[in-house]
Amino acid sequence: MAITQQTLLKFVVGAAITAAVLFLVWYFSSIVVYILVSAVLAVMGNPLVKRLACIRIRGWQVPRWLAALVTLVVIWVVLAVLCTLFVPLVFHKIQQLSGIDFAAVMGSIEEPVARMQYYLDELFALPESSFSLSESLSAGLRSFVNLESLNTLFSSLFNIVLSSVVAIFSISFITFFFLKDEGLFYAMVSAMFPERYHENIIRALDSVTALLARYFTGILSESLLLTIAVLLVMMAFGMKTADACFIGLIMGVMNVVPYAGPLIGGIMAVCIGVITPIEGTSVGHTVLVIVASLLVLKGLDDFVLQPTLYSERVKAHPLEVFIVILIAGSVAGILGMLLAIPSYTVLRVFAKEFFSQFSLVRKLTEKI
Repeated sequence: MAITQQTLLKFVVGAAITAAVLFLVWYFSSIVVYILVSAVLAVMGNPLVKRLACIRIRGWQVPRWLAALVTLVVIWVVLAVLCTLFVPLVFHKIQQLSGIDFAAVMGSIEEPVARMQYYLDELFALPESSFSLSESLSAGLRSFVNLESLNTLFSSLFNIVLSSVVAIFSISFITFFFLKDEGLFYAMVSAMFPERYHENIIRALDSVTALLARYFTGILSESLLLTIAVLLVMMAFGMKTADACFIGLIMGVMNVVPYAGPLIGGIMAVCIGVITPIEGTSVGHTVLVIVASLLVLKGLDDFVLQPTLYSERVKAHPLEVFIVILIAGSVAGILGMLLAIPSYTVLRVFAKEFFSQFSLVRKLTEKI
């Protein structure tokens, strides 16, 4: 298909509008995050609102505003229950790490560290005393649980709580009206475009909602299953329930970040195992149990669950998704990797609606 002057002009105008929108999104990123989180919560809670709004009691029908309010309360109750289950574990572990005896920890792993040091010296022909694995591990552990860092964390707790209160209030307020006035989010987005594009916008938002709902429900289900699996395996090997829950929580939360998250979570889990080993076993045995268990569980997760989540659920090729995550990670770090797939899904859907005349766009969006 030949590219006409009108088509080229449409592309340039569209690119300019897209650039302007992206700049505004970046500039008002905190507000945009509140709106997006509220939209996701509204999508999750909308079925309950509809069900409650259909209830009739002696001719009196539950008003939609009341159904929306009840649904919002249910959402926050569920989130509060989850927090009460896991937040105490995190604070207990921070308190435990702040009083750790590094001399005892390093003494317990002295023999395997010395053996590993010998293998490194032999393998890389290192000069004597040029590199000390023991000192490097000790420095790493000290930086991981540095007392000054912990004090800074607690001193900034007030700011974190204040920001959280503002975020919770803002998200609750926006979510309530998204639940109460069905289609409000669609109207907000459509208002930014000329009326002749409203049909395309509605179609795009329908596709985005369906794809992102599938993706988020899938990734949350995967993280929950991984948390439970890690917890049960660690407990089966004799680890204390609190430590097993903490390692399972770390792996479940970090698993939300594609590819890099599980690696970071695994390193943190090994550090926890070194500091608080399984009772009655050596540190080396504990580390072996953690590493072997996580490798097996993540292998099952990578080859069974993730291909379905990261490709089938957002209708994209696995290699395409992998490259997008790499680009996002190099541009915006961990946050970029976390938002890469949802952002790419939105861009693909809108590109299909407005730029389907280009062969590259048709190729990238043919499965949507």
